Amino acid sequence: MKRISPGITPRFIFCGAALVFGVAAFSQPEFSPAGNWWGPGVDRVIEGEVEFDNPHGRLRLINSGPPIRTAGHPFFEPIGENGRACVTCHQPADAMGLSVDMIRAQWEATGGKDPLFAAVDGSNCPNLPQDDPGSHSLLLEKGLFRIARPWPPRADDGTAIEPEFTLEVIEDPTGCNLDPEYGLHSDEPMVSVYRRPRPVANMKYLLTLPNGVTPHEYFMYNDKSLLPKDPETGEFVSVQLMSDGRLPTLSLQARDAGMTHLEMLSELSESDLEAIESFERSIYVAQSYSRDGGDLTGPSTPPGLGPEAMRDGYPGELGNNPINRVFGTFEMWDASSEEELLTERDRFRASVARGAKVFMDRRFIIKDVGVYNDKGLGNPFKRSCASGCHNTLLAGMDLAPGFMDLGLNNWPWNRREDLPLFKAVCRDDARPQSYLGRVVYTHDPGRALVTGKCSDLGASMTQQMRGLAARAPYFMNGSADTLRELVDFYDRRFNIRYTEQEKRDLVNFMSVL
Repeated sequence: MKRISPGITPRFIFCGAALVFGVAAFSQPEFSPAGNWWGPGVDRVIEGEVEFDNPHGRLRLINSGPPIRTAGHPFFEPIGENGRACVTCHQPADAMGLSVDMIRAQWEATGGKDPLFAAVDGSNCPNLPQDDPGSHSLLLEKGLFRIARPWPPRADDGTAIEPEFTLEVIEDPTGCNLDPEYGLHSDEPMVSVYRRPRPVANMKYLLTLPNGVTPHEYFMYNDKSLLPKDPETGEFVSVQLMSDGRLPTLSLQARDAGMTHLEMLSELSESDLEAIESFERSIYVAQSYSRDGGDLTGPSTPPGLGPEAMRDGYPGELGNNPINRVFGTFEMWDASSEEELLTERDRFRASVARGAKVFMDRRFIIKDVGVYNDKGLGNPFKRSCASGCHNTLLAGMDLAPGFMDLGLNNWPWNRREDLPLFKAVCRDDARPQSYLGRVVYTHDPGRALVTGKCSDLGASMTQQMRGLAARAPYFMNGSADTLRELVDFYDRRFNIRYTEQEKRDLVNFMSVL
């Protein structure tokens, strides 16, 4: 039986024999996020495994290190002036990310007074009336936090970067980009964009550089620029941690989050940084139980499912071929005929196995993806999900790595009424954005707010696919409220023409990751 420390009360823990003939021995009630919230300063001990319910089943979190007591730990203590802790935006039940279900539950439970809704970034703009839910609409509806970036961009040493493009605010529904105090024309010019928090778990897959390459080959696959180096070690590091790649190490990310999102008045100490990084490196998460498919780990289950596979797997490995498939084999859930599918559980598992095949093998035309199609593979060219952008073994992000613009941020691919709209006009001597040219309309300039490059407009970094069931909505800007909407976006964007069955199978497949 799993060991759960006092103070941690998961809703259900099943022994291996709990499922008989495909029928669960205990039924799981309708999902409610309220009991899953971990507030700053609460005393718990994370020891071994903890499970949390979510709309698709249950997520399991594994601590691979020594027991961690949350009281006094800098990840869990309210060390910011606004009362937040790191855990505020990286909830264990939400795969160390943050779901809209959890956000809404906290608004209801606290009347919007939880530090989660701090004016600095939990509201659409700090100048709005903070007790009005409309002032927090992007967080409550799409799980988006305000990210304020300096304009012009700043280099690592704080000096200004001369951008290759001008930036004009065309629409400003939040009021922040034209605000005299917080906006683009304020005394300290800032660009406000709105993004989802990324999960801080399974970190070895995000931090490990691709295996089999020599140090001089450590460049970003799409634009051939060298990867950044860790300022403390001098070693090349990945850019997978953040959507725009601006902070390439856990230490730098924690420092920045402390000063911005937590509004700390002084920097984190070295011991605090070491404790935070050690915790983040020791945590693995994945779905462990499916409402429709039953247990996802143990005998007769695909070996790539569950957090144990993440803990024990090898990072930095390419998984886009028949021998080394991204999430392993699902053959044990295949069915050669409908007669073999005796229960609803069997039918769901067969659907997952089909979805895994669609993900790995269903090839489609990838066209006009900025900073991607132009890297030498051709425009268009044929790839599957796994052989294109989601090829890292067990994690499902781009191993390369490389930024790209799928059209999530840039007009006309994904027009949004609730987000600011900017017009970027590039200099004549600058390399243009690959397929949108020198005039780009964007809701979020993305990587370009870090580099100042026209070619980076709208580009962002793919992220891992584990724990998807626990952390809706999806994409950097929360465009997809459900896994089905995520699939539908890709289907429209690349004119894939999935069948209804293929869409259901893909959704079921992603729900068990």
